[in-house]
Amino acid sequence: MRFVDEYRDAGKARALAARVAALCEPGRAYKFMEVCGGHTHTIYKHGLEDYLPPQITLVHGPGCPVCVIPMGRVDDAIAIAEQPDVIMTSFGDMMRVPGGNGSFLDAMARGADIRMVYSPLDALKIARDNPDKRVVFLAIGFETTAPSTAMTVMRAATERIGNFSVFCNHVTIVPAIKAILDSPDLRLDGFIGPGHVSAVIGCRPYGFIAEDYGKPLVVAGFEPLDVLQAVHRNLQQLAEGRVEIENQYGRVVPWDGNPKALAVINEVMELRPTFEWRGLGFISDSALSVRERYAGFDAERVFRIPGARVADPKACQCGEVLKGVLKPWECKVFGTACTPETPIGTCMVSSEGACAAYYNFGRFSRDRVREATRT
Repeated sequence: MRFVDEYRDAGKARALAARVAALCEPGRAYKFMEVCGGHTHTIYKHGLEDYLPPQITLVHGPGCPVCVIPMGRVDDAIAIAEQPDVIMTSFGDMMRVPGGNGSFLDAMARGADIRMVYSPLDALKIARDNPDKRVVFLAIGFETTAPSTAMTVMRAATERIGNFSVFCNHVTIVPAIKAILDSPDLRLDGFIGPGHVSAVIGCRPYGFIAEDYGKPLVVAGFEPLDVLQAVHRNLQQLAEGRVEIENQYGRVVPWDGNPKALAVINEVMELRPTFEWRGLGFISDSALSVRERYAGFDAERVFRIPGARVADPKACQCGEVLKGVLKPWECKVFGTACTPETPIGTCMVSSEGACAAYYNFGRFSRDRVREATRT
């Protein structure tokens, strides 16, 4: 299949890995952050660490939209769902995310009407079909999914479907990366930039990473050779004394992003003054809310919401994992009390979560058992 098979060629991967190794300075350790959870799954699904020299470490970043939602926002969503005549709708990833008052599945067991949908338009159809109910869509995700939420709100306004609203939890990637760079806990040599987000916002917003912090970033696709090439380009910049933003994923990502998608987001949403992120705390201008002109479709205005703040379980170290400070296997409960069947933290729940990737692909410790290869 074009754009898949050629990006999974083992021979090309070995050749690229040799070029990566040749660029490494003897005795120097390198640490690159893959911002997006999709990259983390590619790395461990395809065993890309085994193609890299030991002096290169890849660490996970805050690019999993489910993982960064704080427990208090989950409790707020449950509080909405448990009000009379409410149908809460959500993507499947959110159904098992634990809050202080349990998960959506727990709320369903208590009698709440919570339904999984594949698109906000599915939620709008439920509202259209149930005019006597108040239907809420729990909107999550980075700029990748914000356009579909915004378009749905615009359609609801056009069709005058007044019993539909969104509980907006969309976050933005740039302030989170800046928070990582400002953190004293982590020293990074460069970034593998998120592909899906960049398809919407483009590459230009990352310019501050090179200009203000002196770090390279390479926006990458999600196939094995994409990720290896992003590592190679980061190393090439460091070897040549360059610090730039590069676009490896040019077959999908325009340099200036998608202007129509950005216009739709801007029409319906605006930046919040501040928003709480799991592990990163409150970050200014890092999330979106519904504009006043669409106030009737904003669940935070339609419903009384507790605005709960809930601390993570003491045993859970998702916050450190999201900042790249810890590898999942360094968490005390990883793979024991916390598994995909019994998750304690969001990083084990989400399909893009780092802990889920490490668990599902057998990374339970620092030491790796390399697979035998045929000669």
